[in-house]
Amino acid sequence: MTYLEGKVLCEVFKSPRKDEMYLFVDKRMGLAEVPEALLEHFGEPIPAMSLLLTEEKVLARTTGAAIMAAIAEKGYYLQMPPAKEDYLLDLYRTPTEAKY
Repeated sequence: MTYLEGKVLCEVFKSPRKDEMYLFVDKRMGLAEVPEALLEHFGEPIPAMSLLLTEEKVLARTTGAAIMAAIAEKGYYLQMPPAKEDYLLDLYRTPTEAKY
């Protein structure tokens, strides 16, 4: 792992198959530790950015500490898309009719 005084240089990949799904890996290791089955589901990883993480770093849906722990344990961190709110799903289930 690329630890420099509690820091990790991560490479972040975007999934071409699922909006808002991201894969964080140690930049030096790349995708070598990511299971093949996960990569098949994820799709061909699209490089999104490089990011220097610290344990104190706060991201939109997680923390640097959580990402660093997952990378140390599994070799990657998978960020799933946010859950859709039930009421938003109901909008798609309910037929609408145009009134003129």
